[in-house]
Amino acid sequence: MLPVGRRTLLETTLRAVLLAAPGLSPASAQSEPTLRIAIEAEITSTDPHFHNLAPNKAVAAHFFDALILQDEQQKLVPGLAVSWRAVDELTWEFKLREGVTWHDGSPFTADDVAFTISRAPSVPNSPSSFGLYLRQIAETIVVDAHTIRFRTHSVFPLMPVYLSTFGIVSRRHGEGATTADYNSGKAMIGTGPFRFVSWTQGDRIVMERNPDYWGGAAHWASVTTRFIRNPAARVSALLAGDVDIIDALPTSDITRVERDERTHVSRAISNRNMYVFVDHLERSSPHVTDRQGRPLAQNPFRDLRVRQAVNIAINREAIVSRVMDGAAEATGQLMPRDWFGWTPTLPPPPYDPARARALLAEAGFPDGFNLTIHCSNNRYVNDDRICQALGQMLTRAGIQTSVQLLPFATWITAASRQEYSMLFGGWGIDTAEPSSPIGSLLATHDRTTGRGASNRSRYSNPEVDRLLEEGLATLDDERRRQIFIRATEIAMQDVGLVPTHHQVNLWGVRRGFQYAARSDEWTLAAGVRPGK
Repeated sequence: MLPVGRRTLLETTLRAVLLAAPGLSPASAQSEPTLRIAIEAEITSTDPHFHNLAPNKAVAAHFFDALILQDEQQKLVPGLAVSWRAVDELTWEFKLREGVTWHDGSPFTADDVAFTISRAPSVPNSPSSFGLYLRQIAETIVVDAHTIRFRTHSVFPLMPVYLSTFGIVSRRHGEGATTADYNSGKAMIGTGPFRFVSWTQGDRIVMERNPDYWGGAAHWASVTTRFIRNPAARVSALLAGDVDIIDALPTSDITRVERDERTHVSRAISNRNMYVFVDHLERSSPHVTDRQGRPLAQNPFRDLRVRQAVNIAINREAIVSRVMDGAAEATGQLMPRDWFGWTPTLPPPPYDPARARALLAEAGFPDGFNLTIHCSNNRYVNDDRICQALGQMLTRAGIQTSVQLLPFATWITAASRQEYSMLFGGWGIDTAEPSSPIGSLLATHDRTTGRGASNRSRYSNPEVDRLLEEGLATLDDERRRQIFIRATEIAMQDVGLVPTHHQVNLWGVRRGFQYAARSDEWTLAAGVRPGK
């Protein structure tokens, strides 16, 4: 096999020759089927445990299988584990798939799982550790080559869900390996449907089919995934035939892609909940003043009536139809419709600016007050346009609102320091159940336990905290679901945050290809199929 650098040069040269030949494309000019993908987000590493970041995890899934996989709607399905059960309240047992081999032909065993459990939470310099999924494990026990048990510190019903969030690596190739060894390809030996070929940071990642994959060989002999951050450039590459599928299709281009006979759109409701945070701290809120521009001595958002006014001042259906071009679903809660923890008791609040003004008056603000809302302008779908719309809606309801848009890196740093009075953000629910948003966004902030890690408003409700802990210690699924629903109802009635909508994930796809759209935003080559 050619060295990585020479292979990359050869691939580039071959592609240039193919594109120059009239009537030829790389897919049609080669005997084996190839796939060309363009995605918005770049990855920071190919090390599957370096950065708990959605783009990294999606790319890693091509090479490294998890014990348990998530399907397109994030339902759990067998992966490297074929079954799992709670042996007792503190012990989980997983039966592993037999006959699985690593890309180098060596057998996969429980010892590789044990090694992964020790490695995943302790990768040096990780900007976002996988430790949050593993801190409940007190002991890992290798029973035999294809059976492993985990003893937990306390009752932990979400063990299968949490073990679906990261890939298993080989002890043989991972022991002593650094993140740099994964980035270079040296340690990129997995059990996944594709083998690693090369990664050019900021440009592309190239992979080839694993013919011995336990789930059956993938359709595509080779896959090239390019990182194209600019939305217009991604759409242009799709329409020009330079790529076969793109993710993060701009909502403004849906009609254009659907009307073009060469392309179509694949879509799925997202696990990402979009919401407004208001300041819950007992202080003079930093970006709130009276009508004369003077700071208020007390934070008005401490009053439930003011929070309720904000909640019904937002026209969610207008955001969906006018700003998101229909590619969203209005919501009044955390979970997408019909997901575990969703409840019909919390429909989207009705838009009622007149009632919002009345609530402000009842709270002692008959003339309203001045406010600045802070939003990112390069992180979420149409985040800048949504923020402008929110400012206009709040102003109509009596809160004179100005808008400040910031790059995500700047915005998130200040938001994490509670420097804002109101902000607009989003949360992707990668565990497909409510403990993730409740525990991160609504639980009382506590550095020692990690609860409320992303609770940038510092909302706190002891009953929500109690129900979260009860749910996390409840093995019975239906009982746990009802507990989380009750916690959600309390937090929404208290307006701990203001949910606005769930995004719809969009892919643009060339004719001749089909993609099974996913709620987690992942673009997986194995999910692309030949089609009409």
